[in-house]
Amino acid sequence: MFLKRSALIVIFGLYLFVFQAFSQSGSVRVIKFEDLQKQINKVSDTTLVVHFWATWCKPCTEELPNYEKLSQEFVKKKVRFLMVSMDFTKDLKGRVEPFVAKNGINSEVVLLDEPDYNAWIDEIDKDWSGTIPATLMVNLIMRKRIFFEGQANMKDFLEQLKEMTPAVGAN
Repeated sequence: MFLKRSALIVIFGLYLFVFQAFSQSGSVRVIKFEDLQKQINKVSDTTLVVHFWATWCKPCTEELPNYEKLSQEFVKKKVRFLMVSMDFTKDLKGRVEPFVAKNGINSEVVLLDEPDYNAWIDEIDKDWSGTIPATLMVNLIMRKRIFFEGQANMKDFLEQLKEMTPAVGAN
């Protein structure tokens, strides 16, 4: 009897561990613009890369692996990547979370629940037309802010990232 109970406890513990690992890899928080703005405006010596994308945007899904690869390369540097999904909140469970899990995206992913783009786009950059993909890089300590829309040239992106984050250029 004791052996059976111990085996059940071990199996249940293993199940919880596997379930928790799976749910974390595909977990996406839904946030409002105010929450995003707090993250962008948080004073830190870490460069924040905010990448706006959506599952329905082919250029976005094509370049997202590049950002994910960079986020893993610079995990120990003073660079933080935040992937902001522009999908509809109704698509969180059916499209966004499965996409994140399937593509092994380990960076922080949030879904921005702000359908009135005109109310907040200028807060990100006054010249942003609303096109995605789009990327904002911010380092408030260095007083640097770079924004670009459209697919990124990764070579240029890395150069700009190095300028904003001295730790990136250092070995």
